[in-house]
Amino acid sequence: MKQLHSIFAPPAARPSPHQSPSPSQSPRALAVLAVAVVLLSACANPALRQADELVRSNQLPQAYELLEEARKQEPNEHNLRAAQLRVRSQIVSRLLLQIEGLRSAGRWDEGREATQRLREMDPKHPRLAWFDAELERGQRQEATLVNARALLREGKLERAEALGREILAESPQHPAARLLLSQAAQARPLEAQNTEMGPAFQKPVTLEFREAPLRQVFEALARSSNINFVFDKDVRADAKVTVFLRNVSLDEAMRVVLSTQQLDRKLLNESSVLIFPNTSAKQREHQELITRTLYLTNADVKQVQAMVRTIAKVRDIHIDERLNLMVIRDTPEVMRLVEKLIASVDLPEPEVMLEVEVMELATDRVDELGLKWPDQVQFGLPGVTGQVEIGARNSFRGTVANPAVVATIRGSSGNVNILANPKIRVRNHEKAKVHIGQKLPVFTTTTNFTGSTSVAASVSYLDVGLKLDVEPTIQLDNDVVIKVGLEVSNLIRQVTGPGGTTAYEIGTRMTSTTLRLNDGETQILAGLINDEDRRTASGIPGLSGLPVIGSLFGVRNETRAKTEVVLLITPRIMRNLNLPDAALTRMAGGTDASPGAFSSLLRANAKVGVAPTGGNAMLGSGSGSSNRPAAAAAPTAAEADREAMLQLDVTPQVAAGGTVAVTLKNSSGLTIKGELEFDPSKLQPAQAMAGASTGRYPVELAPRGDKVVVLRALPAANGQVLNIGVGGLSASGLNGETATVRIDGSGLLAVEAAR
Repeated sequence: MKQLHSIFAPPAARPSPHQSPSPSQSPRALAVLAVAVVLLSACANPALRQADELVRSNQLPQAYELLEEARKQEPNEHNLRAAQLRVRSQIVSRLLLQIEGLRSAGRWDEGREATQRLREMDPKHPRLAWFDAELERGQRQEATLVNARALLREGKLERAEALGREILAESPQHPAARLLLSQAAQARPLEAQNTEMGPAFQKPVTLEFREAPLRQVFEALARSSNINFVFDKDVRADAKVTVFLRNVSLDEAMRVVLSTQQLDRKLLNESSVLIFPNTSAKQREHQELITRTLYLTNADVKQVQAMVRTIAKVRDIHIDERLNLMVIRDTPEVMRLVEKLIASVDLPEPEVMLEVEVMELATDRVDELGLKWPDQVQFGLPGVTGQVEIGARNSFRGTVANPAVVATIRGSSGNVNILANPKIRVRNHEKAKVHIGQKLPVFTTTTNFTGSTSVAASVSYLDVGLKLDVEPTIQLDNDVVIKVGLEVSNLIRQVTGPGGTTAYEIGTRMTSTTLRLNDGETQILAGLINDEDRRTASGIPGLSGLPVIGSLFGVRNETRAKTEVVLLITPRIMRNLNLPDAALTRMAGGTDASPGAFSSLLRANAKVGVAPTGGNAMLGSGSGSSNRPAAAAAPTAAEADREAMLQLDVTPQVAAGGTVAVTLKNSSGLTIKGELEFDPSKLQPAQAMAGASTGRYPVELAPRGDKVVVLRALPAANGQVLNIGVGGLSASGLNGETATVRIDGSGLLAVEAAR
């Protein structure tokens, strides 16, 4: 400390109280003073040096605790407070990144611990509440997703899709929920996407009724399927139906009968259905409505409102432009259609980075060579102005301007390269403008002669320099269509107008074009050339224009100026349009009267015949009518088994390294033989069996029998979609009769990527 005092104020250099330091000594004294203050501060607070060493060794919590202890001992030390705030800011930044990573990886408990550390470090941080809500929501969505996958494996597609849509309502870009909906859509054909009502309604039935009362038909369905039917009071008791249905599900039979009788249904529970007239009044009375709030991320809420009203014909809809949300009230079927429509259009817009280089290449050269002779010769009295006497003519002298001859030898040249290299990120179909230059003021005066004369002046600005306007359109094939407008202007000279106003003479070169470029392709636009060549001569008339010796009698001036504007533009696509899954772009729309309603289509193997009430068609009757022809008799068991059906059910999604259950079910009275086919490099049997190395496992199913084969997903299958099929099928009966085999079900399998 004594050395510091001696440096700060040596005895020999210390001024007296009445002596001021010299100007040359003042900066030096201030510098010495600053160094001394820093050294004194370091000596007074050794915790700063220790904390700095801890920060360099990446021990931020220890550095923060050290500074906290030092501040308790010296609470008024501002350097400790500033250092502590810097360390806390670094800790908070790292905690934010850590919480984001843990949330993305699904490590919820560790994320909560990191959030608690952030709360202890900065209790008033604005993102604390958001992190708490997101962690709770993410864990809840993960549990919901596990339940949805279990329902999907059990074949309960409707309930699995409902859970997936609940997740997407909260997180529209949730990848696992989108994959779940895509797998559910692939598990069934398009026309059957809205027909599932539960396992009890999928039981196969055969109906043969002619002029039978409607309630008798439903009574037969109730006895054969244990389903309860409740009729509205306005359903006509005398309604009759003639129908022949073979090999259809109970759900399909209900929809066919109801559609021919202008009736509709409402599911009360898993085994009870309400039947009511399909009128607008009854629809309002019995149809259950739901209300959902949908938040849009990218799409414009007004445009989506117009689309939903046109396609889905929703009943009640309200939008909030401030929050970009939409509130809809309608039936569950319409709501499902609206959600898919919004998911297909609520996509982020493409963006492109335009790398632009604008160069103005200018070259000028001036050559001036020759002898400048006097252009005036005087004869008179030197130094006399005014009138002179004629008698003094002997004193007249001839004179020229001094110097009499001037030799001019001058040449100049110059090269100018003005480069502008802006990088512009633009959204699709949006305009971007670039102006590099200056604004020239132009004054305008207005004189008013009414009463007393007054002059008013105003100023406007004129843009001079480089103006570039671009408007990109990004194509799905990664091409970019760009509308380009380029204008380059420069100041030529200033012009003074009436009343002292100022104007400018501007030189302008401009071009506009539309071009299509690939991603990363560079296009050059050039040819905007201004070439100026001037030649002037001044001197003795006649002699200065001679070809060779003209420079001896005058001065020749040659000026050559050339400028060219070159534009280079390179588009680089930052984000293109990510097309949604096929499950969101192709969907059943119901009928014109009932958008999103259940489809009336039957399965491909179903056979149906329907006649209006009172018709003459002779069809099978459930009461065993004897007047029907033999051709209309009920099919025998042998005829029913001419086409054997093999039901294939595969676990739709498994984790990396998980097991896959392949269920084969024979629903016919014949014996079915075939081979289970799979990729042996990506799947292997859980237990040793024949044909495992070649991916072909022979199977044999007894009449009405089933079989389950368990496969294991290998590491090579991680993140892929596999197909499991059955080939070499044949069906035979006890008496040697054969039949064709039809496969019902999907063999698609999605293997999750390993984390």
